Amino acid sequence: MFATMEDVFTTLFGSEAGELYVLQCMAYIMIFMAGTTFLTLLFENVPYGRYASSKYGFPVNVKFAWFVQELPAFLVPVYLVLGTSALKLSHMCNRFIVAMYFCHYAHRSLIYPFLIRGGKPPPFVSFALAFIFCIYNGYLQIRYLSHFAEYPADWTTHPCFIAGFMLWLVGFLVNVYSDHILRNLRKPGETGYKIPVGGMFEYVSGANFLGEIVEWSGFALAAHSIHSAAFAIFTFVVLSSRAVAHHRWYLEKFEDYPKSRKALIPFVY
Repeated sequence: MFATMEDVFTTLFGSEAGELYVLQCMAYIMIFMAGTTFLTLLFENVPYGRYASSKYGFPVNVKFAWFVQELPAFLVPVYLVLGTSALKLSHMCNRFIVAMYFCHYAHRSLIYPFLIRGGKPPPFVSFALAFIFCIYNGYLQIRYLSHFAEYPADWTTHPCFIAGFMLWLVGFLVNVYSDHILRNLRKPGETGYKIPVGGMFEYVSGANFLGEIVEWSGFALAAHSIHSAAFAIFTFVVLSSRAVAHHRWYLEKFEDYPKSRKALIPFVY
């Protein structure tokens, strides 16, 4: 007899209460990871894209890297939804929040990698860490939402949920459109970096990062859990650092870079 996934979880965690405790610990570990990452990024940039370095391993083809490293964030949740009891998905609210998550990662893992034009190959260490994080976070977010998260019957009409969903939607659209702008900066055959223009790039250097930060902040507000909050905090730490680094890089590289443009927060910073 083959064991079901629920049997595997019971063997691993002893009980549902035990698994819920592990999920809570994983959320707090992610917050701790955000803190240590913040300290690390004070001295060094995340080593991918224009900051890629051979000291972090051999380069990985950029399209292959983005597809493979992001895929677990989609496939692990798919298995959790289809291959386990997923008791809480009988509730509309839980289904709605899970759909928000899937909307992002269906695009990020199945569409975005194949639209990339050029791009520097990330080093293996960066690729491997992203792969591990996507497994970790995919399980953390969707296992909690599909099997444990409980919301009031009217949660989808609560101001927190409505505001969270609107933030998520705006952030998702800004993120996708900003990526579109970046992809189309260079004409076929052109190389080198150009100043991005249009959309939120008129206000900030890290428009794509701002979009994703807003997106996952909205997700955390709608999901209203330590698990989603941990993901939003980690996203903010990594992407805000990257936005600031990009802003400094643009200012150093281009003499005509718009001086009114901020790094991440329009008109502020």
